[in-house]
Amino acid sequence: MNTRTRIITSIAIPVLLIILVVGAFLWQQRAARSGAAVRPSAGAGTQQFHCAVPGGAAPQKLTTMTLALDWTPNTNHTGIYVALAQGWYRAEGIDLKLLPYSASVSPDVLVSTGKADVGVSSTEGIVADAAVGQPVVSIAAIIQHNTSALVTLASSGLTRPSDLDGKIYGGFGAPYESAVVGEIIQKDGGKGQFKNVTLSVDAMQALESHRIDFVWVFEGWEIIQAQREGVKLNVFPITNYGVADYYTPNLIASPAEIQQKPDLLHPRYANPGRKWGMQDAAAWHGYPQFILDSGGVDDASGKPVHSLNFDAMYTNQFLE
Repeated sequence: MNTRTRIITSIAIPVLLIILVVGAFLWQQRAARSGAAVRPSAGAGTQQFHCAVPGGAAPQKLTTMTLALDWTPNTNHTGIYVALAQGWYRAEGIDLKLLPYSASVSPDVLVSTGKADVGVSSTEGIVADAAVGQPVVSIAAIIQHNTSALVTLASSGLTRPSDLDGKIYGGFGAPYESAVVGEIIQKDGGKGQFKNVTLSVDAMQALESHRIDFVWVFEGWEIIQAQREGVKLNVFPITNYGVADYYTPNLIASPAEIQQKPDLLHPRYANPGRKWGMQDAAAWHGYPQFILDSGGVDDASGKPVHSLNFDAMYTNQFLE
């Protein structure tokens, strides 16, 4: 698939999600007019907020739920913000609170320590969490395919991954980055040797100011943003260079949350022919094993991990 097609696809996915969200809302409204009750949610943390229930029934108390974001608001979060703006969480008995992205603490840590009920994460992060004994579980795939890529400025002359040998990569501090990026460069014929620096500023700003030579971004966000600003890029989709396709980003919850509050995690929207968020075993074995084989994940003692129970890292329980 060429870059233009991939970019169009990455735009279409959130747009399709909005359409599906609206369709679900209209269905719910039609059911309400026919006398169907809105399903309440069970669980701890009930607050003194209320929402109206069709048919003249008494208003129900809302259950507070927190969701930790993985980045500043972007196209991957479209469905969350649409549902908030339309009041659909409240219609289901949930008072959703968004926890903004923080560079000092990841959504995975907030979820695994009980500071957030759910969060937005990635396959790589979920694998790394399991390796250090702080497991989280992917409860839905927000996007069914990987839409990330390594990018360089078109003016840089770095036109393929093998050109990135010896260059400066702007990373975000994850332990698996160097191994995965190195593998991509090697698959294109390079040595896989480069300098990895952890950024304290926006990745695209660092790239445009020539503080770094390349960066790993989402095609559906940073690349589209660059196009709108007239910034020309060379784009290397990572799945074009030996990396197995995988789900990212993901909605995650802790094992304790799944056991204690299953009613908070019920399904919402579906794609025709395939339920939204569904995850397959193949995707959860291919890419995770790739990053383990690359030596990109260590355990809590700093030793490389070569085997993990991938099937424990995801569930379709709340999508049935």
